[in-house]
Amino acid sequence: MSDQTLVMPEQPSPSTATPELEEANIMFNEVWVDLESSYGRANLRFPREIFWLNGAPGSGKGTHTHFMMQERGFTAGPIVMSDLCQSPEAQRRKDAGFLVDDREVIGLVFRALLEPQYASGVVFDGFPRSAPQVECLRLLFKKMDELHREYAATEEANFFPKPNFHIWVLDIDAPESVKRQLFRGKQVESWNHEVAKTGVGEAKELRKTDVDADAAHGRYSVFKTTTCESLLGLETDARFCYHLIDAHGTIKEVQGRIYDAMA
Repeated sequence: MSDQTLVMPEQPSPSTATPELEEANIMFNEVWVDLESSYGRANLRFPREIFWLNGAPGSGKGTHTHFMMQERGFTAGPIVMSDLCQSPEAQRRKDAGFLVDDREVIGLVFRALLEPQYASGVVFDGFPRSAPQVECLRLLFKKMDELHREYAATEEANFFPKPNFHIWVLDIDAPESVKRQLFRGKQVESWNHEVAKTGVGEAKELRKTDVDADAAHGRYSVFKTTTCESLLGLETDARFCYHLIDAHGTIKEVQGRIYDAMA
């Protein structure tokens, strides 16, 4: 379901599945088996509603996340992917010289969603970002639907609602993205200068993309060619509500568009 009439895409058969999709299936199944072993199948209780949020650099995800939560009545969260990758488990991998790969990301995502404070609903900032992650999101929807049907006639039915996924993409063009990234850099520099002068507060991270226009443009290009390309298949999948939001303009204008999409 989305803001326009959609057609359910054909799902690839096992004989035509790409190596990438096959790898995602293997990865998902490994994570799911681990979840059932760790929690027990009856305790795989995911949020009633999940807002999967992505956005171009400078599109205002942090700002609009809280508006979404307030309008939807979500009382906990958001879950931020970059924060999860700073978890002790992920940090141990990085300290050992390993990358936090897609399998690790999937495990972190699913475990975070099982935290009971997110039962009524949650905004998940920064997932999915790659084609394997998109496929794992589809597989999660399928597993949640299986759990919903399995427990529908039991006393635990309320813990296994029919999955309700909203895909949100906040979009701006390249010049606006670069302008906003560099503006953030100036704000961070000013803040850090005051911290150094007064000793009050903590310095904020100043990224290369905050001060270098070429780096900022490169970050935007990665979002467009990697994240946006990966999300395109979800736009035409009738199981999901897909919302592409024009994030140009004032905060109030953008929030008006988000509000309309929620209606």
